[in-house]
Amino acid sequence: MNVLSVDRLAKAFGPRTLFEDVSFGAAAGQKIAIVGRNGSGKSTLLKCIAGVEQPDAGTITFNRGIRVGYLDQDVAMTSDRTLVDEMLDQDDDRSVAIRAYEHALAGGTGPALEKALARMEELKAWDHEARIKGLLSQFGLTDLEVPVNRLSGGQQKRLALAKVLLDRPDVLILDEPTNHLDVAMIEQLEGELAVPGLTLLLVTHDRYFLDNVCDELIEIERGGAQRFRGSYSYYVEKKALADAVAEATQQRLQGLMRRELAWMRRMPRARGTKSRSRVAAFHDLEEAAGKRAQKDELSLSVNVTRLGGKVIEVRNLHKAFGDRVIVDRFSYSFKRGDRIGLVGPNGVGKSTFIELITGAMPPDKGKVTIGDTVVLGHYDQQGAQWPEEKRVIEVVREIAEVIPLNKGRELTAAQLLERFLFDRDKQWDPVGVLSGGERRRLYLCTVLMANPNVLVLDEPTNDLDIPSLSALEDFLLDLDACILVVSHDRHFMDRVCDRLLVFEGKGAVRESVGSYSDYREALQAEQRKPAPATRQAPVGPTASKPRPRKITYAERLELERLELELPDLEAQRDSLTASLGEADLGHEELARRSLELEDLLRRIDTMSDRWLELSEKAEASA
Repeated sequence: MNVLSVDRLAKAFGPRTLFEDVSFGAAAGQKIAIVGRNGSGKSTLLKCIAGVEQPDAGTITFNRGIRVGYLDQDVAMTSDRTLVDEMLDQDDDRSVAIRAYEHALAGGTGPALEKALARMEELKAWDHEARIKGLLSQFGLTDLEVPVNRLSGGQQKRLALAKVLLDRPDVLILDEPTNHLDVAMIEQLEGELAVPGLTLLLVTHDRYFLDNVCDELIEIERGGAQRFRGSYSYYVEKKALADAVAEATQQRLQGLMRRELAWMRRMPRARGTKSRSRVAAFHDLEEAAGKRAQKDELSLSVNVTRLGGKVIEVRNLHKAFGDRVIVDRFSYSFKRGDRIGLVGPNGVGKSTFIELITGAMPPDKGKVTIGDTVVLGHYDQQGAQWPEEKRVIEVVREIAEVIPLNKGRELTAAQLLERFLFDRDKQWDPVGVLSGGERRRLYLCTVLMANPNVLVLDEPTNDLDIPSLSALEDFLLDLDACILVVSHDRHFMDRVCDRLLVFEGKGAVRESVGSYSDYREALQAEQRKPAPATRQAPVGPTASKPRPRKITYAERLELERLELELPDLEAQRDSLTASLGEADLGHEELARRSLELEDLLRRIDTMSDRWLELSEKAEASA
């Protein structure tokens, strides 16, 4: 039974429709991700469901008694309350007692502390207090008395996440929960969200997180919603197949329209004698062929200046803030073609190290020497700050009207913005109306305009949608440059980096050769301890786990039938997909085959899910 039902939801801003006729349900324990391009309306959809914004049409229904928690993408806390007071901003007796205890504890011993301890015992508030401290510690917030308005933006986001998890809501709505979390925190959050009874609805661009947490995806595209049951990897596979079918259909429609157009142009004086049905069919075909599938893809290209032998030389680098040492006696030679990731927990000093490398901050000791041929491109974590009223096209034109590319080509400012998915109308929008992802794309555009041969990227993946992330990864893999990256996106680091600089704290930095996953696996192997051997057999009713239900004879027969039928259906699918490109296919036959293919794909999905279920039963029964 659904704990949440969304029916025919619609939302528009002025003439622009974000989505319409969106309907879906969420059952208890289901983990659903909303995916789509920046600006498609994902965050707005979550806000409508959470009650923060009102939809233009449609209904949202939660079951009675359901507790809902919501985390916004952008968190701004201006209160001067402490972390504990912010976590316990309710007026129930337990929250009041914990607040009094924490403040008394900060003041030392005395009658106030004794009174607070007695009240905690009376209300049995220790478990709740322990969960508060556990969550704050999990998200790297250890100074419980610091005022909230003194926290950084990332710390405020982590505090808001801890706060929304505190009371264990039945339905959790999270917008970009992994932003500003390091990998250890992300993995802990994955465990927190894996609670079986928790219903989850989230937006994130972390592809490993999607695979590890979510069992269903809803794609918002061109104002509509399409549902994919399965992991993110399953979604990618099915989406690629659907796109291939749509592309083949569209190419066939374009060819058919050209032939029909030639027929329409023949014998113009006899137009009135032509088949009225064929003329009407031509106009329908013209409309269908004109609806080209939107394949907006980020297109990155720069004219890289050739690097000399000397890129960046670091010798005996030392930097500290009081007793906190960032880097101590560190030496390294960065070379052309290096693809290096900087990893370590939040607050260890990765961004400070980047400022030292780029010359934005002087070291206490040591030296950083940048080669004469280096053209540095620095993508800062904070992003660029532009006046809210400035138009997108003005941002780019202030840097250059014409941008040189490789092989002697050039682009105007408007053409470059189109490559970064800003169409001609969007280019005249004020910066203030851009989404977070659109601002990031614009900032990336301005950094690459300098045609850098050394790229330093500090959290480039925040707020970028998945297609833009993939395009950026492909661009960096093809770029003949030296690249330094700080990112908590594990998929991005795995694709882009082939070695790491690991910041271990207290100034220690070591090199790790290999991918990011290689490093994590080695680290986990070091931390993993062998389970203690024991010969004592467990006793009692809780000692044994319930055995999975065995497969029945009828189910085994069904499994055998599916194993025979699925290959035939998949062969039909491949044959039917190929037939859509036949040259002599009429538009009526094309439409019939397209519908037949859609029905065949649905049958294959249903039968594949059933085959997987029965296969698991058969393995458990073996």
